[in-house]
Amino acid sequence: MRILTIACSLAALMAASPLSAQTLNVASAGDQNMVDYVKDFLGPMFEKANPGVKVVSVGTGAGDSGSQKIFEKLDAQKGSATTDFDVVVIHQKAAGQMVKDGLLDKYTANVPTAKLATGESARNALGTDVSGFVIPMFQSQTALAYNADMVKTPPSTFAELAEWAKKNPKQFGYNGIKGGMSGVSFVAGWVYAFGGDAEKLMKGPYDAATKTTWDKAFADLKEFNKNATITPGNAGTLDMLNRGEIAIGPVWVDMFYSWQADGKLPPNMKLKLISPGMPGQPMYYAVPAKAGQKKLAEAFIALATSPQVQADGIVKKFNWYPGIDAANLEGKLDKAAWDKLFVDVTPADLAKNGKAFPIAPYFNDILEGYEKKVAN
Repeated sequence: MRILTIACSLAALMAASPLSAQTLNVASAGDQNMVDYVKDFLGPMFEKANPGVKVVSVGTGAGDSGSQKIFEKLDAQKGSATTDFDVVVIHQKAAGQMVKDGLLDKYTANVPTAKLATGESARNALGTDVSGFVIPMFQSQTALAYNADMVKTPPSTFAELAEWAKKNPKQFGYNGIKGGMSGVSFVAGWVYAFGGDAEKLMKGPYDAATKTTWDKAFADLKEFNKNATITPGNAGTLDMLNRGEIAIGPVWVDMFYSWQADGKLPPNMKLKLISPGMPGQPMYYAVPAKAGQKKLAEAFIALATSPQVQADGIVKKFNWYPGIDAANLEGKLDKAAWDKLFVDVTPADLAKNGKAFPIAPYFNDILEGYEKKVAN
């Protein structure tokens, strides 16, 4: 009954809006798969349901820098009547800043599917209250991918990984903090493991003096990097794993399974979520405050966050965890498709070692510390 009500509300929302002969501009931060998801899957679906509507999908780049470009565009157009974008897909860090700066519309009360996303990430973005401004597109997680033929007993902790890298120089690879968030996640996980109170970094309160306690963790990471291979980015890590140039590296779980399904990773590649944990994060759907097509944007996001689309697109097609609560996919997703996501990284692993990224000021301190004390 609940899903039927949502479906009826969605139909009413779309019917109430004059959707014909219009263009919806969607800007996505993240890797190319984010752009392709809108261009090849969501866009055509929305256009078919709304003849005359054209969905234009553009990408702004991988990692937080992609979201930063969206932020800069919206900030530059604050004085304009409308912005270039109607829907934006952004990371947590940028979402919090955009809300603080008044760049986003508080739209979710107009989208019936918003009530299906009740998790903490729908309300909290790295310590900033984003209630009403965002709906998670999906939930993601990082883990270590490894070649099971080359690594018979994978490390279970960051400390074990550090020892493994000493014994196997240049066989661990990651992209530092450039070119993608898998490397940023690894660095955050390293600080969680060796920098002190991880819970404080994730939940606050912020204490500027805390970063002075990370000197040894960063010195050890700089030493660790001597035995590591720096990869070109998220896809670069996976590509080097595929070619056997490295044996272990941090990856996004969804990208890993998509590459494996496409035959770009051999079946002997496995995943391990090591202790004390690595961060994951949602990507958010948001509507700019000056969007020219707000009603159209709300209808698009309502479709994108509906249970069937989350099942068919988010889980089955792209191997992401759903942005809405998984219970709402009951009857929409076969057991085999859901279980595939938990072959190597089990629900128990996620509960224990799936972490949030640090709150924004600690996040900035970690990135700054890496640049000053590790990368130079």
